[in-house]
Amino acid sequence: MSLCILAAGKTVTLAVAAFTLSWTHSVEKIRWQEDWRVTPSGLQIVEARIKGSGAGMEPPEGSVLRDGWWVYKPEMRPQRRLVLAASGATGEGWTLCTAQDCRELGKAARDTISLEPCELGPEGSSQPR
Repeated sequence: MSLCILAAGKTVTLAVAAFTLSWTHSVEKIRWQEDWRVTPSGLQIVEARIKGSGAGMEPPEGSVLRDGWWVYKPEMRPQRRLVLAASGATGEGWTLCTAQDCRELGKAARDTISLEPCELGPEGSSQPR
């Protein structure tokens, strides 16, 4: 399995089994992080972290404070697709990190990015699942 990033009519394929998605909340300016696995049934969230709390951002019940982060495991089925859109209110977009590197996605307001599992075809082309 691989991760396909669809933006501005282009697809970038990353041969990864896992990634971390992070962003800054547009109102509270607090950092969020989520760890995801790429599986045949979809993108599965493994763990989420919030670097504080604020209006509408209370850590869920069962969260544990670890090294300044509220850590928890969201109860969510695998997602066929994640759609990300930047508000433009933080001066940054989403950060997607893999074991190899990090990249910023959707910095401009209303940039829409889709993440989904995909498979590499016989000639290296990617096919969303």
